[in-house]
Amino acid sequence: MVGIIVGAAVAAVAAVAGVAIVRGRRTAADTVSVEMRRAVEELMTTGKALMDAERELANKELEGRSGVIGEQLAALSGELHRVTSLVGELEADRAEKFGELSGALEAQRQNMAILAETTQGLRQALSSTKARGQWGERMADDVLRLHGFREGLNYRKQKAIEAGVPDFTFFLPDGLVLHMDVKFPLDNYLRYLECDSEIEQRRARDDFLRDVRTHVKTLAARGYCDGVDDTVDCVLLFIPNEALYSFIHEQDRTILDDALGQKLVFCSPLTLYAVLAVVRQAVDNFRVERTSNEILGRLSAFAKQWNLFVEKMEKLDRSLTTARRDFDELTTTRRRGVERELDKIEDLRQARDLDAGDGEATLALEA
Repeated sequence: MVGIIVGAAVAAVAAVAGVAIVRGRRTAADTVSVEMRRAVEELMTTGKALMDAERELANKELEGRSGVIGEQLAALSGELHRVTSLVGELEADRAEKFGELSGALEAQRQNMAILAETTQGLRQALSSTKARGQWGERMADDVLRLHGFREGLNYRKQKAIEAGVPDFTFFLPDGLVLHMDVKFPLDNYLRYLECDSEIEQRRARDDFLRDVRTHVKTLAARGYCDGVDDTVDCVLLFIPNEALYSFIHEQDRTILDDALGQKLVFCSPLTLYAVLAVVRQAVDNFRVERTSNEILGRLSAFAKQWNLFVEKMEKLDRSLTTARRDFDELTTTRRRGVERELDKIEDLRQARDLDAGDGEATLALEA
């Protein structure tokens, strides 16, 4: 608005100056000065009035906006206070969560360190053939205990036989036994796990599979089940690790078929549990079958004795029937016959007593 007023003033001055120029500068300087002064005063008066009105309007508008801004500032202050409180709570919770996360990460780091030490110790331990055998025996012992097998009752360990010394020997019905070997080659498998390049892994894998085939042939050559009447016609080969068992399945499935062809059955801790469950069920079924056969034999003997009992009972019944008939005849016909004879005898006795009484009376009279 001020710019408009100033522009109008400048325009008026320019107009007055133009009028002065048009008049050919004929008017005196005082006349121009008076007119310019009058025009400027009028413009100043008009501008002042306009500026006062504009100032009053701006003051009113500013007062209205000041109230609205005050209300907005109050609301914004409350919202800012709430946001500040929320940020403080989030900061405290973040600090707490960060502390928990730091503790969890530290515990995880410690566990990883312990696991690494355990893995390294296990790897060093498994580098020994004797240690691997002991580890396999321990794994097999755990599975057997879990299944309820007891040493000396359901199986024996390291018992020498003619063909060698099997690690485990399970007792089966009818005096049969089932042998199991727990030793297994792991050197090249461990090397496979440590290899970085694909070529080295492939070479270690091939070496490991070759070791497995060699071990199968060696175990089959021991002849644990050849020419022995009390041995089941197969041998269990225990693999003490599920990952190793799966690795053999994935890399070369023909190994298991070749092993079955040589009467060897691969089993891992989980499959050993299933095999032993089948063996246990077979033992129980045999006991039930044997008990059933004994019961059937007892039933046959009972039937024979029952037939003899019934025969004797029938014979006794016939004898009792004859005796009853004879007894009835004794109590009826024979008894009546005897009683008639006794009555006759009694009659004779009474008659004799009567005669004796008459004789005594006669003698008394004579006397």
